[in-house]
Amino acid sequence: MSAFTDHIAELRRRWSGALASAGLDVAVVAAGTSRPYFLDDQSPPYRPNPHFAQWLAGAECPNSLLLVRRNGPVTLYFHQVEDYWHLPPATPDLDDAVAVETFDSIDAMTTAVAREVERFNRTAFVGEVETPGSNLPFGEVNPPLLLNALHYGRARKTPFEIACMRRATEIAVAGHVAAVAAFRAGASEFEIHQAYLSASQQTESSLPYSSIVALNEHAGVLHYQHYDRNSPAVRKSFLIDAGGRYRGYAADVTRTYAAQSDAFAALIDALDAEQLAIIDTIRAGMSYVDLHDAMHRSIAGILSNLGLVTCSAEAAYQQRITDAFFPHGIGHLIGLQTHDVGGHLASPEGGTRAPPERYPALRLTRAIETGQVFTVEPGIYFIPMLLRQLRPSAAGNDVAWSEVDALMGHGGIRIEDNVLITEDGVENLTREAFAGASSAT
Repeated sequence: MSAFTDHIAELRRRWSGALASAGLDVAVVAAGTSRPYFLDDQSPPYRPNPHFAQWLAGAECPNSLLLVRRNGPVTLYFHQVEDYWHLPPATPDLDDAVAVETFDSIDAMTTAVAREVERFNRTAFVGEVETPGSNLPFGEVNPPLLLNALHYGRARKTPFEIACMRRATEIAVAGHVAAVAAFRAGASEFEIHQAYLSASQQTESSLPYSSIVALNEHAGVLHYQHYDRNSPAVRKSFLIDAGGRYRGYAADVTRTYAAQSDAFAALIDALDAEQLAIIDTIRAGMSYVDLHDAMHRSIAGILSNLGLVTCSAEAAYQQRITDAFFPHGIGHLIGLQTHDVGGHLASPEGGTRAPPERYPALRLTRAIETGQVFTVEPGIYFIPMLLRQLRPSAAGNDVAWSEVDALMGHGGIRIEDNVLITEDGVENLTREAFAGASSAT
């Protein structure tokens, strides 16, 4: 059997259990459709329903429907019409793991689905409302019991999914290598972004998320969204947060570089070492919240060792000085979505495990389990808004403001790897991809 066939077999097992837990016999999963902007005939890039995409492995199937039976085969009702305005979607190659019925009419397709659904007593629709199939007489629409079980299970990746994410990481790293070369050559943010797209062979619409390409103080804007066409007169730093996508699965990679061998470069090296050190501690059964908290302690040590605070590392942690320098979570689940769902779920049945009061931005609060893939992305930033709040406080008295002020124009640092949790510990997909890129040059 192929890895994809095994993947489908695992999805059938998960869906059968989830449907049973929700008291359902069958679910119809809508791929979704592309809708135009308000008062326009142009549409944003199409992104399929991730519940649909997990079965189709990146195949483009807008308007199509997937019928998942609790017991029995899975059937794709594939919408494909002749068109000279746009290239019609190709019939997906599903390795005989999913039955395919093709329709050139949405009405005929939904009629066929309705006829099949009528055979079952307990039915559900999964997807966006106002898309093909959503107006059929389903018993439930997006039932929480079903979705909670599916979202919780998606954190554990199948071997097929891991292979896709490994390839997505290699695609991203090819772009990163070209981007840093462009930075060293004096390129602007816009030119660096173009170099990234070319080297990773991606278009804007195929990226898993909009790339962050930030020079100097722009690196202190966590989701910086512009690409300056002009290069700054003085180049201090470069942060790039840019990913890759393969068969629907995402990679999310961030690196930061200094223009000179200076105090900022030393700070990058220190954070890089601590990021690798904390990854080495990861084991199944650990709490992700504890991992995040341990990273704050590590950052407190960096701030103390490099003279950015005048107190001890423990005092910097206890006074929450690190919160101003590291205001986001250490990472998130990743897979079909860059920020994959289920990070706060308490169990497959539902309920949430909220982030602790100190770390409200933490996207992942679950225990770490074998098969999970998530990011580890600590940062140290010089964000004027946060530092203005810290400066007049009691804790601000323990900050070496002259040293901090000297680094303000560099924006900040983020280093992000995607890691797979294994029985023996952790596999760093990102570092492996960078090592492979280095050996190929």
